Amino acid sequence: MSKIQIQLKDGRNINLELYEEIAPITVRNFKNLIAEKYFDGLCFHRTINGFMIQGGGFYQEGHALREKHGAKTIKGEFSLNGVKNNLHHGEGVISMARTNIPDSASSQFFICSADCGFLDGQYAAFGKTVDDESLATVKDIAKVPTHSFSYFDDIPDEPVVIKTVILTEE
Repeated sequence: MSKIQIQLKDGRNINLELYEEIAPITVRNFKNLIAEKYFDGLCFHRTINGFMIQGGGFYQEGHALREKHGAKTIKGEFSLNGVKNNLHHGEGVISMARTNIPDSASSQFFICSADCGFLDGQYAAFGKTVDDESLATVKDIAKVPTHSFSYFDDIPDEPVVIKTVILTEE
């Protein structure tokens, strides 16, 4: 099991453990993106109270979102896609975001701020927050005021920026 820390620009951290035994392709991809510093400067571009916070694909310029390209797509490790993954999308669980195409996940991820069991079997859950403070940070981010811009909804009014993501334990 690997442990990571998402360090936010405002000084808060989200500590998570990643479960290679549940989603080896997903964890390997995520760790490679960490090593490449891919997440540095990106933001949580979608926050929904009582649901989740999503990041890993955009940075914010004013009220606009700009996409970061370059991450490769991976196989979706979830039962609807033929892969056994019994990790329940409960509070604090990190999972890969994707389009309607099962193998479209690349760098975008979300962290559940509530029980999201309705996502089980449809998204590749691959880790979980490890302490109460990290979960409290996720829930706090989920409550920030948001707006819509272009075809994006639930964009934080004030950017929640990822300073960096580090591997803290292998």
